[in-house]
Amino acid sequence: MIRIKRTYEPPARGDGRRILVERLWPRGMKKESLEADAWMKEVAPSTELRKWFDHRVERWKKFRQRYRDELDANPGAWEPILDGARRGTVTFLYSAHDTVHNGAAVLCEYLMEQTAGRSHRSVRKRARPLSTRHA
Repeated sequence: MIRIKRTYEPPARGDGRRILVERLWPRGMKKESLEADAWMKEVAPSTELRKWFDHRVERWKKFRQRYRDELDANPGAWEPILDGARRGTVTFLYSAHDTVHNGAAVLCEYLMEQTAGRSHRSVRKRARPLSTRHA
């Protein structure tokens, strides 16, 4: 299971593995306060994309697509997260004020789709007939 949470919210028992998914360290946040298990900068939107988006909601649709393109090009950055999510809860930590329009939300959505796609493909493979010959 993958969840998202603002870095400024206190850690909770159900958070599981806490991963900061930002390129920049959250303003005013001490490492001890964050209690993150990992900081995965490489899975966050690129600096160029982050600066272009600038938390402007009118750019959200284009930001989502561009970030998803970056994720498509870099599966080595996010595949370990999926492995961890199969074993338990993973919580993405982000610092944006907007709880809807942020990179962690896109990453969570993207990885959930990857998980669903993999499950769907494996079911399809099992459902294929062994032979297409007709008697």
